[in-house]
Amino acid sequence: MVRTCSRTACRAPAVATLTFVYVDSTAVLGPLSIEPEPGAYDLCLRHAERTSVPQGWQVLKLPLDGRPDSAVPPSDDLMALADAVRAIGLRYDDPQPTATAPTPPADLQERGRGGHLRLVGTDD
Repeated sequence: MVRTCSRTACRAPAVATLTFVYVDSTAVLGPLSIEPEPGAYDLCLRHAERTSVPQGWQVLKLPLDGRPDSAVPPSDDLMALADAVRAIGLRYDDPQPTATAPTPPADLQERGRGGHLRLVGTDD
């Protein structure tokens, strides 16, 4: 079964898949994925060429060959690329050491305050 373009009222065969990496504000437009992916958009050649991204986002465009779904090669390079972008975006660099305030001497340290409730005696 040939997948169609995700754009409203477009029935052209899909040749590209658009995915988003929200962490990096990146849109990846590449060849049609082997399987439909949740959160991804299948686009025809016309809509793939006219796709734009929100201001401040980057678009990573992979070459499109214009072939329909049945002629897509068996490797899913688009998803491998999206996974690589996610891995870099989720990498944690070594945190910078934070400056700590010097500890005051023990005789100057504030003792823990008691609760705000007090027992009040009666004047009997």
